[in-house]
Amino acid sequence: MKKELFSNVLSLVWNLLLVYVCYTLSRLVFLCVNWDTFSEHLTFGYAMSLFGAGIIFDTTAILYSNALFILLFLFPLHWKETPVFYKIVRWVFTSVNTFFLITNLIDCVYFRFTGRRTTMTVLQEFRNEGDGKLTSIFLDEFATYWYLVLLAAVLFYVIYKLYRSPKVPVKQKMPYYVVQLVTLLIAIPFTVFGMRGGMTTATRPITLSNANQYVERPLDAGLVLNTPFSLFRTLGKATFVIPDYFPEAEAVAAYSPVHFPADSTAFRPMNVVVIIWEGFSKQHVGSLNPQLENGAYKGYTPFIDSLLAKSLTFQYSYSNGRKSIDGMPSVLSSIPSFVEPFFLTPSALNDVSSIAGELTKNKGYSSAFFHGAMNGSMGFQAFARSVGFQKYFGRTEYNEDPNYNGDADFDGTWAIWDEEFLQFYCDRMSEMKEPFVTSVFTATSHGPFDLPERYKGKFPTGDDPLFETVAYSDYAIQRFFEKAEKQPWFENTLFVITADHTSGNCYPEYVTDLGYYNVPVIFYAPGLPELKGLDKEKIVDQIDIMPTVLGILGYDRPYVGFGQDAFHTPASEKFAVNYLPSSGIYQFLKGDYLIQFDGEKVIHAYRFRTDVLMKDDVKDSMPQEVRKEMETQLKSIIQQYMQRMNNNELVYRE
Repeated sequence: MKKELFSNVLSLVWNLLLVYVCYTLSRLVFLCVNWDTFSEHLTFGYAMSLFGAGIIFDTTAILYSNALFILLFLFPLHWKETPVFYKIVRWVFTSVNTFFLITNLIDCVYFRFTGRRTTMTVLQEFRNEGDGKLTSIFLDEFATYWYLVLLAAVLFYVIYKLYRSPKVPVKQKMPYYVVQLVTLLIAIPFTVFGMRGGMTTATRPITLSNANQYVERPLDAGLVLNTPFSLFRTLGKATFVIPDYFPEAEAVAAYSPVHFPADSTAFRPMNVVVIIWEGFSKQHVGSLNPQLENGAYKGYTPFIDSLLAKSLTFQYSYSNGRKSIDGMPSVLSSIPSFVEPFFLTPSALNDVSSIAGELTKNKGYSSAFFHGAMNGSMGFQAFARSVGFQKYFGRTEYNEDPNYNGDADFDGTWAIWDEEFLQFYCDRMSEMKEPFVTSVFTATSHGPFDLPERYKGKFPTGDDPLFETVAYSDYAIQRFFEKAEKQPWFENTLFVITADHTSGNCYPEYVTDLGYYNVPVIFYAPGLPELKGLDKEKIVDQIDIMPTVLGILGYDRPYVGFGQDAFHTPASEKFAVNYLPSSGIYQFLKGDYLIQFDGEKVIHAYRFRTDVLMKDDVKDSMPQEVRKEMETQLKSIIQQYMQRMNNNELVYRE
C-alpha cells in the first residue's frame, strides 16, 4: 500500500512541478521577447527577485487550472486506477496546461502594445471585431512569431511525454480508500491556500495589484504576473465600460480631474501625516452628533472631540467606498471606488499618483506607509509602493525593532495593537528626513474586536462590540499625539485623520444609503491656526483629501485627482460622490440635494441636509435645472473615470 501511495502522490507532485518549470520557461521567454522594455534597469539580482515573486502568482494560476486534474488524481475510487482512466487524465492535463501556457506566449507579443498582462477585458476590447478579422490578425502574428508557435508545440510535446501516471495497481481496497481519502483531505486546504496566495486570516485572495509590492516600477509587474492568473482574477469581474454620455470636450467642460496650480502659488514644505482609522464612523464622535440622545450622547472618542476644537472638520463628510481596500486609494490617491474596488481591477496596474508620489517625486520628500498587519496584508504594501511611498513598515519591521515586544503585541488575528504600533510609527517618523509624508492604517477596531488584557473593561461599550475598540483606538491616537507633540517636526506638520469606511452604524440617520458613508475628515496643523472650526456648508469626501493637502501646501504642479480642494473651493461648487456596489447606483451630492443615478437616469433625489432619513423623494419636485446640472456633472465624472481607468490616464502627462 505504501508503494501505491508513494507512486500516486509522487506522480501528482511530478506533474505539477513540470507545469511550474514550463511557467518559469514562459516567463523567461516573455523577458527575452520584451528585453528592450526591461533591460535598462534590470540587474541579475532584481530579475531573480521578480522570478521568485512570480512563483507565488504561478501557484495560484496552476492550482486553479489544475484543480480538476488534482481531484481526478486523488479521488478515492479504486476502479479508476486503470491505464485507460489515466490516459484520459493525461490528455486533460496536457490540453489544459498547454492552453494556458499559450496565453502566456501570446502575451509575450501583446504586452508590448498594452503594457500589462492580458485580462478578461480583452474579450470586451475585441467584442465588436468580426471573427474573420481576428482570425486574420492571429494568422499574421503566427507567421511573424513562428518561433513562439513552435515553442507552444514543444511545450505540448514535453508535457505529454513527461507526464507520469501511477504505476502500481490497487490490490487492497480498504487501505486504498483510507489513504486516498486522507491524501485528498490534506490536498484540498493546501490547494485553496495556494489559490488565495496565503493561509492566514489577514490574507485576501491575491490580485493583480499585489504584484506591485515586488517591483520598482508598475511596468515590471508584467514579469511577476502570468497571463492565466490575470485571466482567472478578472473572470466575472465587472469591467470599466466607458459610457458615451458626451463628446470629450463637453465632458471636460462639466468636470475635469486634472488640477492646475494657481499662478500665485508658493509652496510651503510642511510634513504630512495621514491617519486612516479602521471602521471609524462619524457616528462614534460625540461632538459631531449633538442631535443624538437629546444632546446627552458622549460618543466613544473623547480625544478626537478635544482635537476638533483646534482642527478643521466638516458636518457633511463622506467616504467613497464601503471596504478597507476602497479607503486607501480614495484617501491617498483621490480615486473613488466605482463598480469594483480599484485593487481588484486590471487598472490597479496603471500608473497612479498619490500625496506621497507627488511630494516625493517633485518636492524631495521622504515617505513611508505603515500598517501593523503582516506585510502584504490586504494589498496595502503593493499599493503603497506603486503610488510612490518609498518605504513600508509592517509587522515584520515592528518585530525587528528591539525597543518593542514584537509578536507579544500581536492581537492574535490581524495586526499589532494600535497603541504600540502608533508609538512605533511616531518613532520611525522622528528618524526620517524632513520634510516627510507618511500614512498609517490602524487595525484594532476591526473584528473580532478584541482588546489587550490590560484594557478590558476600561473603555465604554455600546450596542456593537466595535464601539469599545474605537474608544481604545481613540486612546491609542491620544498617546500618539502626546509623543508627537514632543518631536521637533510636530509644529511644521499637517495631520489628516479619517476612516477607511464606516462600521457599527446603528442610529437611524447612519443606516441610510448616505449614512453608511458618513466618516470624519479632520485637518489639524499646529502651525496653521486658520485650519480650525466645523464647516457646516461644504460637502467633503475622502477623494478631497489629496487635493486639499496639496492645496494647503501650495503645490505648484498639475496632477490628476477626482476630488476637490476642500479648503479653497467655494461651498457652492463642492460635491461628493460614491457608489452603492450592491445595486450599482451612483450617489452625487451638491448644494442641498443628493441624486441617485443608475447609469442612465436619475432614479431618486433627496434634500439630504434636512431629510436625513431619506424618506422624501424630490426627484420630480426639485428644480429641474439643478437636477440637470448635477446629472451632467456626475455623468462627466463617470465617463472620465472609466476612460482614465481603461487608458492608463491616472497621472498627469504633459
